Amino acid sequence: MPATSRTTALRRGLAAAAALPLLVAALASCGYGSKATKDTTVEAKGEKLSADEVRLGYFPNLTHATALVGDQEGIFQKELGGTRLKVSTFNAGPSEIEALNADSLDIGFIGPSPAINGYVKSKGSNLRIVGGAASGGVKLVVNPDKIKSLADVKGKRIATPQHGNTQDVAFLNWVAEQGWTVDPQSGKGDVSVVRTDNKVAPDAYKSGSIDGAWVPEPTASKLVSEGAKVLLDEASLWPGKKFVITNIIVSQKFLEAHPDVVEAVLRGSVRTNAWINANPDKAKASANAKLKALTGKPLGDKVIGPAWPSIRFTDDPLAATLQAQADHAVKAGLLEKPDLKGIYDLKPLNKVLKAEGRPAVADAGLGAE
Repeated sequence: MPATSRTTALRRGLAAAAALPLLVAALASCGYGSKATKDTTVEAKGEKLSADEVRLGYFPNLTHATALVGDQEGIFQKELGGTRLKVSTFNAGPSEIEALNADSLDIGFIGPSPAINGYVKSKGSNLRIVGGAASGGVKLVVNPDKIKSLADVKGKRIATPQHGNTQDVAFLNWVAEQGWTVDPQSGKGDVSVVRTDNKVAPDAYKSGSIDGAWVPEPTASKLVSEGAKVLLDEASLWPGKKFVITNIIVSQKFLEAHPDVVEAVLRGSVRTNAWINANPDKAKASANAKLKALTGKPLGDKVIGPAWPSIRFTDDPLAATLQAQADHAVKAGLLEKPDLKGIYDLKPLNKVLKAEGRPAVADAGLGAE
């Protein structure tokens, strides 16, 4: 690939997440588990902070493992002391944003696209990104009998989770980098883009109705367990192999009223990520135990085994990648240029990191005044 094309390729997935502000329903693919929202409340012990409780939301999937493990191991509740942690799980970004808008949720783990969507739709008045949680965990997996090289993808049927979602736009951009043409609305062209829910993708692959898929974990590894092969890890297309997949967002109202509670949750997240990175096998088992509790069924070893190491758990929200996502979405004609200034407030996180002897993280010039 020519240098210019590769430079663009390194950034091409960035357009994916930013396209979603135009497509509210596009984030259903972020969830992988039960359809119903499930609430759990953990017993609080110790000195209470400024709020009686904090309502935390996340998705029952591996890219939200910081939340899964922090909840399962009681790390968040330990940091909150006598302030009660109330957890709600979601299967789609829009429903979590709606919960924040409706004042029924205070803090959430969420993907970059719904974070942008929520911020832009509220004209910057509703939420802030206050931390990072995960990077990576997205792969192009294919039928090895039909696709043996990247060039073989041309003319094949490739699934993405939903029209306009993060992986859908990422794949469309990658296709354009190959010099191929696909109509973004119909999915028809040099490659057939088949929008397929993550929960349906394994059966679609087994039936032969798709030849591969550009999907997040654990769907990618579920397909591999059905005989697919990883052709491309999206992380390989990014500088430093890092791109944001999960952020921590907070209601601005809650942040202003209860900064100590937000700090406690962030401290729990930072300490959870440190424990995950120091104890990957125990953390993987912990995340799977929480998935079983939430969905009724754990992931099998053939799925969670290869899926887990493809996700990086990081406190850094990788703000530069969020800005680039928006820039590329605009360039692709998928989004009017948004003003993301103020979407981040990393002061609480950096305070926590300093106390932990860790370096500060940057907001790429998108921080609140």
